[in-house]
Amino acid sequence: MALDAWLYWIDHAAIAVFAISGALVASRKQMDAVGFILIAVVTGFGGGTVRDLLLGRTPVFWLRAPDLVAIAVVAAVLVFFTAHLFNNRFRALLWADAVGLSIYAVLGAEIALIAGANPWAAVILGVVTATFGGIVRDVICNEIPLILRREIYATAAAAGAAVFVVLRLEGVWREPAFLAGALTCFVIRAAAIQRGWSLPGYRPRAGRDYPDGER
Repeated sequence: MALDAWLYWIDHAAIAVFAISGALVASRKQMDAVGFILIAVVTGFGGGTVRDLLLGRTPVFWLRAPDLVAIAVVAAVLVFFTAHLFNNRFRALLWADAVGLSIYAVLGAEIALIAGANPWAAVILGVVTATFGGIVRDVICNEIPLILRREIYATAAAAGAAVFVVLRLEGVWREPAFLAGALTCFVIRAAAIQRGWSLPGYRPRAGRDYPDGER
C-alpha cells in the first residue's frame, strides 16, 4: 500500500478512537452535545497539533483535512447518544485511550521520521503525539491526567515508538514495523491496566540535620 494511503487510514482510525475517549470523559462530566464535540476534537487533535508545530509543518494536519474533523464530530455525537450503554465508562475510556495511544505513538514517530527528525526525536515526538491530546482533555475536564496516574502510560508509548523506529532503521517494511510498534505499546499498556503495573515511585527520606551555622 502506498504511504499516503497507509497514513490516511491509520490517521482516521486514531482520530476516531481518541475522539471516542474524549467523548467518554465528557459523558462522565455530563456535558451537553457541544461539550462532547469540543472534548473529542481536543483529544483527537491535541497531540498531532503539538507534533506538527514542533516539526514546523504548517498548516497543522487537521486544517488540511476537514474529513478528520468530521470523524471526530461524528464520534462525539455517537457517544453522546450511546454512552449510557457502557456499564463502566471509565474502564471503556481506559481501553479506548490505550488503542489510540498505540496507534498515535507509532504514527507520530513515522511522521517525524518522514519530516527528517533523527531517531531519538522521532521517538519523543511519537510520545508527544500519543499523550498530549489526552493531557489537554483531562485538564479541561478537571481529571487527573492518565499520564500522571501510577499505571505505565507514556513509557508504553515510548516503547512502541522505539520498536517502530528501530525496525524501520533496520530496513523492515513499514506495515510489519507499524504493527509491531503498535502491538508493543498496546500490550504494555493493557498489562498496566489489568495488572496495575507502574514504575517505582519516589520514596521520601528523612532530611539531613545540619549543625548550627552550617549550610
